Amino acid sequence: MELTYHVRRAVPSDAAAIAEFNLRMAWETEQKPLDPATVRQGVEAAIQDPAKGVYYVADCGGDVVVGQVCVTTEWSDWRNGWFWWLQSVYVDVGWRGRGMFRSLFQHVEREARRAGNVAGLRLYVAERNAPAQEVYARRGMQRTAYQVFEKELGGA
Repeated sequence: MELTYHVRRAVPSDAAAIAEFNLRMAWETEQKPLDPATVRQGVEAAIQDPAKGVYYVADCGGDVVVGQVCVTTEWSDWRNGWFWWLQSVYVDVGWRGRGMFRSLFQHVEREARRAGNVAGLRLYVAERNAPAQEVYARRGMQRTAYQVFEKELGGA
């Protein structure tokens, strides 16, 4: 039996799966343990308030989430348009290599083009995560001249 999946906007009942995927991603890519309760609350906050981020999920069989991406926005005065940042990108290990990210990415790109005021799509990826970088390059994304700097403030 062939499984089918489709990409849709996340709903509150997806929060547990999304939070679990975020925990796995942080450990898999950075060996960084995250607080499960904080991650779950953060996911729920985004699902309830699209200004914080919009999750898209790929589901299999109606309610089994097998992949995800979160879109956050950044205004560019240089471009007089929005950049959509792809965050919390994760595809369940058993679903990798089956075009799941491609489907998620194409969905987000269609939504961005439909919005009409999106200058581009961006994401950040760990320097050592060569497999993910190859996947993103196959989607037409290019390495930029920018580096990400951060100062954690401990507020959350």
